[in-house]
Amino acid sequence: MKYPIGIQIFSQIRENRSVFTDKTDFIYQLVSRGSIYFLSRPRRFGKSLMISTLEAYYEGRKELFEGLAIAGLEKDWFQYPVFHIDFNGDNFAKEGVLEAAIEGYLGNWEDMYGKNPNYTTPGTRFIELLRRASEKTGRRAVVLVDEYDKPILDVLDTPLEEENRNTLKAFYSTFKGADKYLQFVMLTGVTKFSQVSVFSGFNQPKDISMDPRYESLCGITQEEMERYFHEPISELAEKDECTYEEMKERLKAQYDGYHFSENMLDIYNPFSILNAFDSLQIRDYWFASGTPTYLVRLLQHSNEQINELVGQYYDASLFADYKADVERPLPMIYQSGYLTIKDYDKYTHSYLLDFPNDEVRRGFLSLLASDYFKVQGVSVSSWLISSVRLLNAGKTAAFRDSLTAFLSGIPYDSHDSTKTPELTEKHFQYTFYLILRLIGVYCLRIEQTQSRGRVDCILETPQYIYIFEFKLDGSADEALRQIEEKGYAQPYLADKRKIVCIGVVFSSQTRTISEWKEVR
Repeated sequence: MKYPIGIQIFSQIRENRSVFTDKTDFIYQLVSRGSIYFLSRPRRFGKSLMISTLEAYYEGRKELFEGLAIAGLEKDWFQYPVFHIDFNGDNFAKEGVLEAAIEGYLGNWEDMYGKNPNYTTPGTRFIELLRRASEKTGRRAVVLVDEYDKPILDVLDTPLEEENRNTLKAFYSTFKGADKYLQFVMLTGVTKFSQVSVFSGFNQPKDISMDPRYESLCGITQEEMERYFHEPISELAEKDECTYEEMKERLKAQYDGYHFSENMLDIYNPFSILNAFDSLQIRDYWFASGTPTYLVRLLQHSNEQINELVGQYYDASLFADYKADVERPLPMIYQSGYLTIKDYDKYTHSYLLDFPNDEVRRGFLSLLASDYFKVQGVSVSSWLISSVRLLNAGKTAAFRDSLTAFLSGIPYDSHDSTKTPELTEKHFQYTFYLILRLIGVYCLRIEQTQSRGRVDCILETPQYIYIFEFKLDGSADEALRQIEEKGYAQPYLADKRKIVCIGVVFSSQTRTISEWKEVR
């Protein structure tokens, strides 16, 4: 089986006979129902392939679609003038790169359709090109813009942001004047920038990002996994010496869990799953392919921490009217794929957010932890793996010493947690949230609730059940009493594994563990 790793061109995939998850029935629905669309999906989620498929369709390349769903739906195959803009490849953090990219596209199109010297701005030149193309071919133009927002994401919260915004505004605002020359428009990106007139300068595009009809337009569903990838799942199961069903569950935990509407249809990350099948190894492919530094900047700017964002219900209007805003990072974190919908309350019309899967949870929390803790000479990932091994072996004393040393290594001035008692308490909560959620990725199960001044955590390993209660400037005995009084161990009394209750005290003065007591 050939996997299209790194191939985002529809014609190449079809000509090379690489495995292709047929989404052409969605393509037919799009072109039949409307003309101007916007789709948001996380990076490496198949947006570029979808754009390339649309391009091949509007070029009338019927032969490429033989055997696919659209071949039995489309009766008329016409060729339209297609204007394809792809902002994927450039680094727009350098001044002038965006202007040069737009000029390159305009220059190439003017070589094809001619140039009017009376039009000198990018916007007016583009309108003229659309008019000329329509008149020359006898058909209205198709505009496909891939990753329209990358020129802004690359410079978000930097001095160059305003310049790139204005450049895009001048370019995209021309769509309104060119409406009569347009057959179809599709814009894709990670997030929505309402401040850029691409969403106000022309007829409002239909945002299908959370439309249940198109939730699986990009990505892979469980049904598609079974239909197209039974063979590689079997191969992975054989390699890892487990059953087919067990491997399905492992893949689901690692790569599934994205939801793009209230229907809660599970969607796999296609980049990660294809890489896993190609290499026959379950690894963190998506997160390793790029570091979301702009999200870390946003969290730092807003003073919001990830533990304050997950596990809460949010009004659906936040996602219907989402926009990139450094003061409100939640919509961007969701659209970027680092959080996803985990529940929908139809009565309050609200969404619960959390990490989609283990790959994202491990990668994003490790990134946040490394940035937050700034422990000198210590790899957070290595320390976590060592900690998990100790817990799996029941070596709680060694884990205590390791955790104490790790906390002691955090620079005193690495954050503002020392300024007030309130900030110290917030630091205490966030510290253990990051550590325990990361450890929980490697455990069988983690249950955690959090409220002011307290962190409760249950970690399950093959041989042990650890029930932690953490206190700030309290006593370990008090923590153990709370475990007993609240009955945290009750659900596990019939379990054959060893139950270990641990009371831990974090000192606001030393900023590390001051007391640790266990009951086995």
